Amino acid sequence: MAGRMVVGSAALADLVRPASAPDPAGGHRVLPVRAELTGLLPNRGLRRGSTVAVGAGQPRRSGATSLILALLAEASRAGSWCAVVGVPTFGAGAAAEAGIALDRLALVPDPGPEWPTVVAALIDGVDVVVTAVPATVSASVATRLAARARQRGSVLVPYGRWDGADVTLQVVRGVWQGLGAGRGRLRRREVTVSARGRGAAARPKEIKVWLPGDELTRVIPRSAGLGVPSAAPSRRLRVVAPPARALAAAGPA
Repeated sequence: MAGRMVVGSAALADLVRPASAPDPAGGHRVLPVRAELTGLLPNRGLRRGSTVAVGAGQPRRSGATSLILALLAEASRAGSWCAVVGVPTFGAGAAAEAGIALDRLALVPDPGPEWPTVVAALIDGVDVVVTAVPATVSASVATRLAARARQRGSVLVPYGRWDGADVTLQVVRGVWQGLGAGRGRLRRREVTVSARGRGAAARPKEIKVWLPGDELTRVIPRSAGLGVPSAAPSRRLRVVAPPARALAAAGPA
């Protein structure tokens, strides 16, 4: 089955309950990421309870969606549950090609006005929660969601501007490869990813990496300067529609 539509608060609660069950990665305080991305993160992975923001960048050159796929792939392969909220263009085919297990992936393409409640409910039972950041989100709501992720041991990955993240990753440059002289197909892109944050991530870093990757990474020395910040697979995919009203069972964000 290519996918399953799940509607309403009861269905979302049913999703969170199995996601909360023990899994191979559940006891690890740091969830793995692709080897070429470890140098960007202070714990060389996604530390449970942390907030790792991904800047959206300029639409014409942004590789932010590919970067999100790369961040999720290893944790998913290791047994973690992942959710993506508010990103209707996030494709199941691309997720599967990146190595994300579709039977442990929940999609909420349009959470609507209940965005904070939906994200809070997923934080309660999903290991990694990626969410597009609404333009209207207040600082107080963002602070409460980050605090909830710390308490529940989830990794919150806001996609867009998010003040106060432990680490913010941003694709600052990208060059496509695959086209020849008037022919060929775009196959991969060499992107430069910057990382800056607080605490152990206070020192800015940059790397160059292929997305989709071939494990080639080049670390750029600090002295070099920093930029400004197929068909659907047959495995099971959960698409979660937003509830018609607040999810009372989830509690306040």
